[in-house]
Amino acid sequence: MFKMKNKILGIAIFAISLAACNSSSDKTNETKIKDSTQVNTQQKSEVVKEPELINGVISGYLQLKNALVTIGLELITDKKSMLIEKIKNSILELVHYSEEPVTKKYSCFLSEKLKYDYTYLSNLFKKSKGICIEDYIIAHKIERVKQLLVFSNLNLTEISYQMNYSSVGHLSNQFKKVTGVTTGHVKQLKNNKFIPLDVQ
Repeated sequence: MFKMKNKILGIAIFAISLAACNSSSDKTNETKIKDSTQVNTQQKSEVVKEPELINGVISGYLQLKNALVTIGLELITDKKSMLIEKIKNSILELVHYSEEPVTKKYSCFLSEKLKYDYTYLSNLFKKSKGICIEDYIIAHKIERVKQLLVFSNLNLTEISYQMNYSSVGHLSNQFKKVTGVTTGHVKQLKNNKFIPLDVQ
């Protein structure tokens, strides 16, 4: 995940640098033209530079957008889409990468972290993704439980505590409902190939 972020950052820096180089090159050519034609007024200089600066920014943006598309990503520009991505990333952070057991309600966590009313976040997410935040969280919690069952030495009681389930029974029932198999069955897959849920 961090490698992907670094790659994206590298592409962004490359695109911006390229745009800056193009802009710089254009400015050099502009100076030569000015010297040859003896155009020295500041007003004309500003009129020439502004479109070049805008074109440089647009060029850099388009190069970045195209570079992201080639690796299967897209550049998110509208605020609502950005907020939805923040919701998804916040859930991933809490469910999959938290060092401590989850003790806070997800609704409170998201509302505090993103500085929005949870009802607004929930409605926005549902409208965009076709799934409510609660179901999205459950899908990722079950995915994390699968990972812990197969790859860790934690027992079911410890996993249920780690993932903030009220009881082992609650975890087991939800797991069976989502996956169609029992936690015991998944535990037996420890030495077999692990197939994750298709959660995006």
